[in-house]
Amino acid sequence: MFIYLCRMMLTARKTSLLVAALGLLSLESATLSADQPGLLMEEFVFESAPFPECHASTIVETKEGLVAAWFGGKQEKSPDVGIWLSRHIDGKWTAPVEAANGVQNPSQRFPCWNPVLFQPRQGPLMLFYKVGPDPQSWWGMLRTSSDDGKSWSNPRRLPENILGPVKNKPVQLANGDILCASSTEQAGWQVHFERTADLGRTWKTVGPINQPDKIGAIQPSILFHPGHRLQAVGRTQQGRIFETWSEDNGQTWDKMTLTELPNPNSGIDAVTLRDGRQLLVYNHSAKGRSPLNIAVSVDGKHWQAALTLEDEPGKEFSYPAVIQTSDGLAHVVYTWNRRRIKHVAVDPGKLELKPMENGNWPQ
Repeated sequence: MFIYLCRMMLTARKTSLLVAALGLLSLESATLSADQPGLLMEEFVFESAPFPECHASTIVETKEGLVAAWFGGKQEKSPDVGIWLSRHIDGKWTAPVEAANGVQNPSQRFPCWNPVLFQPRQGPLMLFYKVGPDPQSWWGMLRTSSDDGKSWSNPRRLPENILGPVKNKPVQLANGDILCASSTEQAGWQVHFERTADLGRTWKTVGPINQPDKIGAIQPSILFHPGHRLQAVGRTQQGRIFETWSEDNGQTWDKMTLTELPNPNSGIDAVTLRDGRQLLVYNHSAKGRSPLNIAVSVDGKHWQAALTLEDEPGKEFSYPAVIQTSDGLAHVVYTWNRRRIKHVAVDPGKLELKPMENGNWPQ
């Protein structure tokens, strides 16, 4: 039994909390230490849902509050898998509703994959997602909402060879262009970037930027650095997180390299904080999707340990998505054992950072 979970960091007890400010914490989910500065709250987005499995969540801030989405169904790749959505209203998440599905006609339905929510500075809320039998043959789709996720436009298929952001949120550049980090898997794992200046009507592509026989990489996140520099980090098949840099706002990218941080062939996400630091959410493990961690860097090269969100061997805590909201807090959503989507709030200014040597998490 999984009970609604919320914990405020108002206690210094080192054992897991059994009673939280807004509800009870189940013993099965009591994996976090209560003495991690900066960790404000954790909760499940839903307690029950009309699907047994879920994965690949995304989160965005609108003028009415947070909106989260994920894919859910019988299991990954099942034709019944759709995109489900919940809004955070008056301190609570609404019941999940299906926001998109892969129905092609009365006799054919494909699974949906990897939703990505994005709110541009001007224009409607955007919901990107993929439809198709598998990642080698899926295609990009887009719906928009002018009322912060209450209702959605008709689904629109993106142009041929345009997938949109494949897992992680786009970024909007100073000139208004939306830059999406994307990737393909059909000819080896390759990263590319897609740019739109008109809210997804027309697109330009850069890449692929890597050689998959050297570094097989997918699912990038884009970070901002001074002087029009961008950095992309993401998942690889080589056991470590990749990085690549652009000196011209994403028009060109340098050679992809491996960082010191481990990656167990699982999705990550990152965000540039308003104070200029980079915040990364990832599994600090070469194998297995536990633990789930947060690290922080000033320069995108040297990372410091910040938080352990989950640490239970043999369980899956994966595919994080992270944003910073207008109040300065960082919000993370992630897959919790394929049965729930978990939401965590973090105060980046209160994190207690510890150095990592050669990419090793401090004990």
